[in-house]
Amino acid sequence: MKKSLKPLKNMTAAGVIAMSTLLPLQTVFAEQSATPNTSAVTETVVTTPATAATPTPPPLPAEASDEKAGYNPYGLEAMWKEGDIVSKITLFILVVMSIGTWYIMISKCLQQSKIRKQAKEAEHQFWESSSLDNATENLDEASVYRFIAEKGIKSTKNHGGTLLERIDFNTWVTISISRAIDKIQNHLSGGLAFLATVGSTAPFVGLFGTVWGIYHALTAIGVSGQASIDKVAGPVGEALIMTAIGLAVAVPAVLGYNWLTRRNKAVMEEVRTFGSDLHAVLLSGEITTNNPVNRDVK
Repeated sequence: MKKSLKPLKNMTAAGVIAMSTLLPLQTVFAEQSATPNTSAVTETVVTTPATAATPTPPPLPAEASDEKAGYNPYGLEAMWKEGDIVSKITLFILVVMSIGTWYIMISKCLQQSKIRKQAKEAEHQFWESSSLDNATENLDEASVYRFIAEKGIKSTKNHGGTLLERIDFNTWVTISISRAIDKIQNHLSGGLAFLATVGSTAPFVGLFGTVWGIYHALTAIGVSGQASIDKVAGPVGEALIMTAIGLAVAVPAVLGYNWLTRRNKAVMEEVRTFGSDLHAVLLSGEITTNNPVNRDVK
């Protein structure tokens, strides 16, 4: 009996030993298979809150971004839209001054160039004629030199009468030619007073716009209760723009006034030279006229 049970005990012991050796391997395999699942779970747990916490904002419309990029809230356009009636009137006055200044400068420059061209024509056509009447007809009807010649010749023909006989012939011709030259000078000087006025008043008009802009800045600070840059930048920018426009209007007016005055002196010097030569010819009678001239000195 004991011999028959001995092999059974041996088999039982071998089975226990085999079971004890196989159990650690199964636990190891179970741990290795469970490790990737836990890491995946941790990754999903970690990444999911991160993605949920920072949502991507929707893109802005293209038109709105372009409008914000192209619009300047502190520029000249914004000043005209948001400015009051005083700012608009000040800006309008400065624009009118600038337009008038450039118009006068261009028109006077063309007028002076035209008279200089007429001087060259009178030099070649007037003094080479055989008589004063023919010399006058050779000049252009719009020429200032023809105007002076006609006045001088007319003075020689109209020297007579009860009152005019008391004036000697030399004085009468001199007065007639001088009056014609003075009319031409007054015509050339027209508009220069406007340039002088603009040059002296435009900076003060711009200064008024500056003071008005600073007043709006102080008002905005008082209403808001804090001196933030967004409350002050607009009115101060408006004030600086007014100052710049005032200077931009005044400087060309002053320069144009001095330049045109200097050119007028050169043009009038040529006109006076022609007048003095005409006066000498009328008194000497070197260029004969078709009508008799009374040169009696009373």
